[in-house]
Amino acid sequence: MSFSFASVLLHSLSASIMAYGYNSLKTLPIDSLISTQYGGHFQFLTIQGLAIAWMTAIFGLASDIFPSVSVLKSLKRALFMIALPVEVVISSIYWPLLLVATQLILQPDNSAPSSSPDVQPKFMRIPLSVDLALHAVPALSLLADFLFFEKKYSQKQATYGAPLVASLFTLWYSWWVERCGSINDVYPYPFLTNNTFEGRILIYLGAGILAWVSFYLINRLHSQ
Repeated sequence: MSFSFASVLLHSLSASIMAYGYNSLKTLPIDSLISTQYGGHFQFLTIQGLAIAWMTAIFGLASDIFPSVSVLKSLKRALFMIALPVEVVISSIYWPLLLVATQLILQPDNSAPSSSPDVQPKFMRIPLSVDLALHAVPALSLLADFLFFEKKYSQKQATYGAPLVASLFTLWYSWWVERCGSINDVYPYPFLTNNTFEGRILIYLGAGILAWVSFYLINRLHSQ
């Protein structure tokens, strides 16, 4: 397998899997609820991150096919600086909460309520294949792409550009999810709904710091 073919395979396969994950949303029981809310599925950081990761893979694939078009590579690297840290944040928050505090990350399933206090609460889960396409493949494919096919970012870009990008995206999503929550009277994630405004601000701040630190550390670990 040549190096370029491996890159084409990674970009095309990851983009296809991410597209499958997004297209599968309309088949989920919760879609009928989310689609009627302000912001729809794009209330979720998962879906915003997925969209940016998908565009990064598409520009990466285009750059593989047309390597002489330098603007494609530049666009991919610009998107990469957003997509990689956002996906690290998504995976770092989603999987631990799913395993140890499911009630904080998944919406309760009230379709079959029970009056018995002994019955374990049910949550609106999604199929594992879709779950992995949404919450694992983007981060893993971006990480593999960066470590094997991309050059590391300069010290200046990592020190000044990365925190600026993380701050701007954090401000954007904080404003957006607060707007959606105020209109829908519920936030996309229970851990936001169950928090005070001050608590949510701390969560947004912590996620923004995690995004920048993760990008900085991953860039430092890059061998090239």
